Amino acid sequence: MLVHLSIRNYAIVEQLDLELRAGMSVITGETGAGKSIMLDALGLALGDRTDSGVVRPGADKADILASFDLGSIAEAQQWLAERDLDNDGPCILRRVITAEGRSRAYINGTPCPLADLKHLGELLIDIHSQHEHQSLLKPDTHRRLLDAYAGGGELARQVQLAAQRWRQTRSELERLSRSSEEQHARQQLLSYQLEELDNLALGSHELEQLEQEHKTLGNAESLLGACRQVLELCSESDSGNVLGALTSSLQRLNGGPGQPAALEEAVNLLASAQIQVEEAVSSLNRFLDHFEADPQRLQQIEERLDSIYSLARKHRILPTELHALQEQLRGELQALHADDAAVERLGAELEAYARHYREKAGELSALRREAAGRLAAAVETEMQRLGMPGGRFAIALQPSDSAELQPQGQEQVEFQVSANPGQPLKGLARVASGGELSRISLAIQVITAQTSRVPTLVFDEVDVGIGGPTAEVVGQLLRRLGERGQVITVTHLPQVAAQGHQHLFVHKERGSSETRTAVAQLGHNQRIEEVARMLGGLDLTRESLAHARKMVQGAQRAAAA
Repeated sequence: MLVHLSIRNYAIVEQLDLELRAGMSVITGETGAGKSIMLDALGLALGDRTDSGVVRPGADKADILASFDLGSIAEAQQWLAERDLDNDGPCILRRVITAEGRSRAYINGTPCPLADLKHLGELLIDIHSQHEHQSLLKPDTHRRLLDAYAGGGELARQVQLAAQRWRQTRSELERLSRSSEEQHARQQLLSYQLEELDNLALGSHELEQLEQEHKTLGNAESLLGACRQVLELCSESDSGNVLGALTSSLQRLNGGPGQPAALEEAVNLLASAQIQVEEAVSSLNRFLDHFEADPQRLQQIEERLDSIYSLARKHRILPTELHALQEQLRGELQALHADDAAVERLGAELEAYARHYREKAGELSALRREAAGRLAAAVETEMQRLGMPGGRFAIALQPSDSAELQPQGQEQVEFQVSANPGQPLKGLARVASGGELSRISLAIQVITAQTSRVPTLVFDEVDVGIGGPTAEVVGQLLRRLGERGQVITVTHLPQVAAQGHQHLFVHKERGSSETRTAVAQLGHNQRIEEVARMLGGLDLTRESLAHARKMVQGAQRAAAA
């Protein structure tokens, strides 16, 4: 529960410290004294958004700190432990807003995102305001309240998530399906092109080898003629040839005695040349013996090269780039086949999400149907206690007629009311007047608060538009809630104020240069005087004091009984 609230330099509050206890704490004061400012500041500590305008004029920053006892809030303890933010003492939420508009949030002294502050705050405090009267006109509010009362918050979240995943999957499936015709045409083209390349079956070095062989076969006659001419010059010419000249030269140099050593190198070189020429002649003879200028082979090579060149021209690339093109087309075709597989996979996922949605939505529908009757009966009872005798309240669950999977579930939830006996039930927005709406809203808030797991409930002037005996019933209802936990109520009604376990009085202190908001915790006599003021104005009379004393003591006796 909330045990301490510290406010510094917020709006017209310079410094304010509140100590709060369990039970029902009432906050009263003149209009404009700053009662709602306190709750607004508390909202900032719980993660509400703000701007630099909340900083008190002349100050550099506003600082709000709220301390909570988490002894009975296991969910909040677990949340903190999971994030290593827990400690042995109270849980402290802090919010600092600078005059420039920057905002910082802290949990137990550790800086944190505003979303974390808000999430933890939702586990600690539930704030009901007079503005909820208008939100009751919205079907979304009806559904949220029913689900909270039924304990179906987590189930409703699962239904919403299942619907979102179903819609996202369907959108992706539709996107792929819309392009399926284009993809099919592209697949056919790629398959044909890839088939041509596969049928060509071009080897890794085949093109180079074919071009070299073609060049050789194409020049066969001139090559053979050149070889024969070289053989003639080297060894076969009768008029003189290279081998004959080398042989004759060696004979002359080796012919006489006493050959000088200086000629030895020349003789060796001529002998080596003779050997090399003989080997060259042998190679040329072997080439001529085995070389076949096959016209049929040349034709085959030319046809093969023509197929390669033609396919390259068709794709407007170089013949050497055909291998890379083949791999590129194969990869693109595989990607298109993967899209086909994705369509099949998404179709299966879509059906799985739909089954999961129907399962969870069916569970939620059953939970809503069971809780709707109980909530309607409880609200109807409180309506009659709140000055609407004969009033009726019902919750209509209308099946959705949409083929879409709806995030809110399989039905629309509508609160229906009959404010007077004999009138038919109609939608809340069409029949309730301002005063009736206030009472119905209060009845709903009181009933739904009883099932809340949050230990601290704040009611900010929810009794607007209510007076007379009904106001006393309102006070009793709020006190009853306070006996189960902690209730903080801002009120203008003496009947409500008299029911509190603790009474805080908000007032303005006027100095010579500025006005400040202050809060005093009232003792027994001070409290009677404040209730008397609320009953009869500034001038306290014995009658108003006696009436106030009777109200306060009556509330205490009723509680003791």
